[in-house]
Amino acid sequence: MNARPSDRSYPDDPTLEADVFARNCSSRPVLQDVASRWGVLALAALREGPYRFSALRRRVDGISERMLSQTLQTLERDGMVNREVQQSIPPVVEYTLTDLGAQVADQLVGLIDILETNIAKIEAAQTAYHRT
Repeated sequence: MNARPSDRSYPDDPTLEADVFARNCSSRPVLQDVASRWGVLALAALREGPYRFSALRRRVDGISERMLSQTLQTLERDGMVNREVQQSIPPVVEYTLTDLGAQVADQLVGLIDILETNIAKIEAAQTAYHRT
């Protein structure tokens, strides 16, 4: 929502622009969901292609089953992830990115690439910081 106080009274008004810096903007909780530790990793992994739950859990090393389930539900609610139950015995559930999720994942993977490429500089900065 726009930062003007009068605009906050009408959050469903489609003429208002989103402003993540505004306290009551509905984009802010979505940013929190996407930018959470597990949200980032789940979206980046799903950018590689469809995953079944157990394979995605192995790919996102360290995440608990419960946390992955919650993260996927949140990302599905936010329109980032599709959950498809395939009719088989036992039922198979596959997760993929929506078009919006793919756009977000592309940006996150760009950020991940910058961090991974510069990890030596980051570690040097951390070491220097802790020496002072």
